[in-house]
Amino acid sequence: MQGNRRRDTVPELAVRRACHALGLRYRVDAPLPLEGVRRRADLLFPGARVAVFVDGCRWHGCPEHSREPRTNADYWTAKLERNRRRDADTDARLAAVGWMALRAWEHEDPAVVAERVSATVGSRRRGGAGTVSAG
Repeated sequence: MQGNRRRDTVPELAVRRACHALGLRYRVDAPLPLEGVRRRADLLFPGARVAVFVDGCRWHGCPEHSREPRTNADYWTAKLERNRRRDADTDARLAAVGWMALRAWEHEDPAVVAERVSATVGSRRRGGAGTVSAG
């Protein structure tokens, strides 16, 4: 697993380029504003209080592309479930402190993701507190 990048993955870079092309400015691989947990967002918009995560299909259990592990199944099934629970916990913790978590799968079109991010960031900067489904 050491060969897996924490940041600057191909899907993440594509989303970042698309967001930048829309005029969005953000922090990259930034720590989340949560007490007691060490977690990071792929893109962070502090002014709008929006954290964006570009989740890998393999590591986060994409319903479209994830499949049951064949080797060392007990370990990997538990690992993927822990990842899903951690993602849900992160989203809940962010919501509790007034932040919005947006999640995108690596297979999603970066331009579509960037539009969703732009709409959410724009509405939250204007004072809107609506929720956006990221999936």
